[in-house]
Amino acid sequence: MTELIEDCADIPPAVRRPESALPLPRASAGWRVTEACEAQVRDMDNYGS
Repeated sequence: MTELIEDCADIPPAVRRPESALPLPRASAGWRVTEACEAQVRDMDNYGS
């Protein structure tokens, strides 16, 4: 593992990806619990534990 890390450290900056290669995260979509979803677990005593 040490050898691999050393080999990677020797890669010239010109051939490495720039730090900004990843896209920015998107905002998460809003969501709500529907009546149908709630009905599926309504009678489960241990739901969520």
